[in-house]
Amino acid sequence: MAHKVGVVGFRGYSGAELVRILARHAHFEPVLVEHRKDVEDHSARRDRLARIPCTPEAIRGEGLAGVFLATPADVSMDLAPWMLEAGAKVVDLSGAFRLRTPETYWRWYKEEQTQPALLAEAAYGLPEFCRERIRTARLVANPGCYPTAANLAIKPLVEAAVVDRKAGIVCDAKSGVSGAGRKPSLKTSFCEVTGNFSAYSILDHRHVPEVLLTSGLQESEFSFTAHLLPLARGILETIYFRTSVSRPEDLIEVYAKRYAGEPFVRIYEAGHVPDLRAVERTNYCDIGVKLDAATGRAVVVSAIDNLVKGAAGQAIQNMNLVLGCAETEGLL
Repeated sequence: MAHKVGVVGFRGYSGAELVRILARHAHFEPVLVEHRKDVEDHSARRDRLARIPCTPEAIRGEGLAGVFLATPADVSMDLAPWMLEAGAKVVDLSGAFRLRTPETYWRWYKEEQTQPALLAEAAYGLPEFCRERIRTARLVANPGCYPTAANLAIKPLVEAAVVDRKAGIVCDAKSGVSGAGRKPSLKTSFCEVTGNFSAYSILDHRHVPEVLLTSGLQESEFSFTAHLLPLARGILETIYFRTSVSRPEDLIEVYAKRYAGEPFVRIYEAGHVPDLRAVERTNYCDIGVKLDAATGRAVVVSAIDNLVKGAAGQAIQNMNLVLGCAETEGLL
């Protein structure tokens, strides 16, 4: 049985990626939901997908079981309440519902959270840690791309108490330009990006609280710096920490135990680390570790495709759970 699922924001990078992946999904029938009245689409769409206006009547009339919101946070806050009332399960790809309190949201996003009840209700959509909560949720907050790569690498180490937390953890993260979205800006224009490499949002990146909430770290224990790569897609994070374990195999064993049976996390052999090509256009997170036992210095490298495991792929993984499909459907 096919579930009709709507895609709002299908013109953006994450929305277009959703449409691409949904085209091969055996149990989801994608429907394009038009929420922008100021945009005239002159393109001749070859996909022939159904299109409906973004209204409660259309959502009910089309019988949508779920809706993906690939929209800015303020738009998601406006749309999510009445979509839930119309009977659709919602997976939101923005940051609107990822944090736990309006005060925390204001601190990091510098914007008002206008739906505090839904903020408290939303399930955080990192399946490897929140799977059972996601299955029963009406509203899933799809994680940010940087926190996905960071938490999958960091949380098992913190859980296993193999990190010297007093020494802190440093996360040096790099992303392709599509992570900034499709809206034009000087910073992401061709002449600014090509042949360049830059750091941004130093010490105040809005994804930091997601890492803290999931990993269990305190803000004083975690340093994060984002960088813009002159590439279209991909995230690679180099994470530095101190440990008392004596062999890299001990760290690999931590990951192997935590992710046994997980379909989308791949752990490399000791001394080997991933690169972006290994995960391009996949829903995998690849993790590799190196250790200098003499000094206790350790490095873990985590790589994902920011538009797939960092956005659309993980959103489909979450919707699979919410609507009772196989978690890997459409993604392998």
